[in-house]
Amino acid sequence: MPAVSTPTTIDFSAEARAPGLATRAWRFANVVWLAVRVYVGYKSIQLWTRFVSDKNRTELFRRQDLRAARALYATAIRLEGLLIKASQFIATRADVLPDEWVSTLAGLHDRVPPRPFEMIRGQIERELGRPLAETYVEFDPRPLASASLAQVHRARLKDGRDVAVKVQYPGIEGIVRADLRNLTFVLRWLARLERDFDYRILMREALKYIPMELDFVHEAENAATMRRNFAADNAVMIPEVYREFTTRRVLTMEFAPGIKITDVEGLERAGIDKHAVAQKLVEAFCEQVLRDGFFHADPHPGNILVQPGPVLVLLDFGLAKDFPPAFRDGLVRLTFSILTNNRDGVVRAFSDLGFRTRNGSPDTLLALSDLFLGNTLKAKKAYADKELIEQFSEELPRAIKANPVVEVPADVLLVSRMMGLLSGLGKSLDSQVDLFSTIMPYAQRLMTPAAAARAGS
Repeated sequence: MPAVSTPTTIDFSAEARAPGLATRAWRFANVVWLAVRVYVGYKSIQLWTRFVSDKNRTELFRRQDLRAARALYATAIRLEGLLIKASQFIATRADVLPDEWVSTLAGLHDRVPPRPFEMIRGQIERELGRPLAETYVEFDPRPLASASLAQVHRARLKDGRDVAVKVQYPGIEGIVRADLRNLTFVLRWLARLERDFDYRILMREALKYIPMELDFVHEAENAATMRRNFAADNAVMIPEVYREFTTRRVLTMEFAPGIKITDVEGLERAGIDKHAVAQKLVEAFCEQVLRDGFFHADPHPGNILVQPGPVLVLLDFGLAKDFPPAFRDGLVRLTFSILTNNRDGVVRAFSDLGFRTRNGSPDTLLALSDLFLGNTLKAKKAYADKELIEQFSEELPRAIKANPVVEVPADVLLVSRMMGLLSGLGKSLDSQVDLFSTIMPYAQRLMTPAAAARAGS
């Protein structure tokens, strides 16, 4: 690792500002053009395939999947920021999305074009208030990873500790806020064109949670909480954050090497059983959601490494959620009711969590329980594969049209997102986890007598 070179003075004033009108208009035009290309491509095939065979229909949609994924990849690389983050999420859904989407966008997890080192150095020096060489005796200018909002470099502190330094891109906050407005506009029009594709509630949650990911002090606090929660578990490692070298836009933490969780070949070379990794992954998130009421809401492949043992290394806690005790108890009761096939308990738990339907009929809530966990348990599978999702996609719209959900608690959306990411990881690891026998002990242990009586009454 090269030693730190002599600092230079760099003017970042323009980069730190919100994007100007011309930049915002350019980004808006790119997002709208992408949406039009993708929508028109699928809509035209949908109309045309009424006149062709099933074999030709499948091939036409496969080609469109590839075209659409490539268009999104190219636009994400060009715009960076929020669109890369959205693409990374799509690439984690190997359980439900076509291979064309997953394989095309997978490269964005660890091959996002990095920012120049001079820009990164300037951001660190401005945030820490001193030259780079006064903080780090060594600093590798080549990033370990570059993502949508920041990139990570390996370095060494003056006391000899090896660290990873996460540096937020200058000006990225303004870009993200502009992109959120652009995507909100596109989704609003999509909802008008296709009533079955109304994702505006997801955008409202994105507006709430993504700004949290831009505050590294908030992330440091989340990491400290998670580290305390898993202090007694030798199979889960949370790197320590060094707060004296951390600010809102620079985070310095303990360096923790490992193999990317979806690198199955790398796990095999290291003699690590992928099925044991999948088992520990489910257990770790059961402990977070059901035991602690505090969980990592962004477990995409770049945020989970594996060391021999296996030991899970959890990274990046910008998006983590702390449940109120009553909400955690509601989730425990919901999980227990689904596991025991208690339909009345499922409906009560959903209602207590804050779900509301237009006419109060339980049908929609029971359909939602299948999405939450029920379908995978019924099929005795470790993840929700494409066939399960297709079956559910046919049933849920009918239930929602008959009795719309008019109120959904925001915290449940984060749980659902986390479960979707874990399902995708399970598919990549060929998970053999028995979800019932793994989750049931947590639910039973955490059910208070009063909650158990309410779930069974």
